[in-house]
Amino acid sequence: MEKIRTDNSPLVSPLVILDRVEKNYFDGEQKNTIYHELTAQFLRSERVALFGRSGCGKTTLLNLLSGIDLPDSGSITVNGHDITAMNETQRTLFRRDHIGFIFQFFNLVPTLSVLENILLPLELANKKNQQGKEYALSLLDEVSLSHRLDSYPENLSGGEQQRIAIVRALIHEPVLILADEPTGNLDAETSEKILALLDSMLNKTKATLIVVTHSKETASITDRVLTIKNGKLCTV
Repeated sequence: MEKIRTDNSPLVSPLVILDRVEKNYFDGEQKNTIYHELTAQFLRSERVALFGRSGCGKTTLLNLLSGIDLPDSGSITVNGHDITAMNETQRTLFRRDHIGFIFQFFNLVPTLSVLENILLPLELANKKNQQGKEYALSLLDEVSLSHRLDSYPENLSGGEQQRIAIVRALIHEPVLILADEPTGNLDAETSEKILALLDSMLNKTKATLIVVTHSKETASITDRVLTIKNGKLCTV
C-alpha cells in the first residue's frame, strides 16, 4: 500500500521528531500504556497515513503532535520547537501559527459565515487583515466556492463544508496539517473530489500531512502508510 509521490518534491529534513515518547492512561488503578519509547520522524512536505484498529492510539498521536496532550515522558519537536517543553499557553499559540486541522465532522462554527470561518485562524492569531482576506477569497475561488462566502455551514453540503474546512486549515500557511478521518463522513464520489482537492493544495503549499484514516483511497495520496500496533508505528 505504500506509495511515493512522483512530483519530485524534496523530502529532506524532519519536520516532526518523536524521541522516546511514552503515553499512559489509567482505568481506575489499572495502568494502560498507549505508547512506550516511541521514536519516529516525519519529513518536511511528506504525507503519512496512519492506520490502526479502534482504540490503538491514532487520535492520541494527533493530540500529542499538536500539543493538545502531552506525553508522560520523551520529547516531541515540531519545526525545530520542542512542544513538550512549552507551557499550555505557548503550545496554544504554537498551534495557531504552525498547525492546521481537518476533521471528519468539519467543525465549522455554525454562527459564522463561510468567510468568517476561514478567517478565524487569522483572527485568533491577530493576523486578520486585508491581505489575509484577499488570500481567503483566492482560496475560495480555487475550491469553487466563492459564491458561498456569505453562506452559513447549515446551508452547505458535506462536501462543501469539507472544502471550507480544508481552506480554513491552510489559510495561515501552516507547516503541518493534521487530519482525522477527513473523508469519513462523505460518500465515495464526494470523498474522491475532496482527496483530489487536498492533493492539489498540498502540492502547492508543501505542508506536511499526517492523516488518520481507514480508507485506502485516502492513503493513495500519501508517501507512507503506517499502522499503529502495540504502541509502535509499523510500515505496511
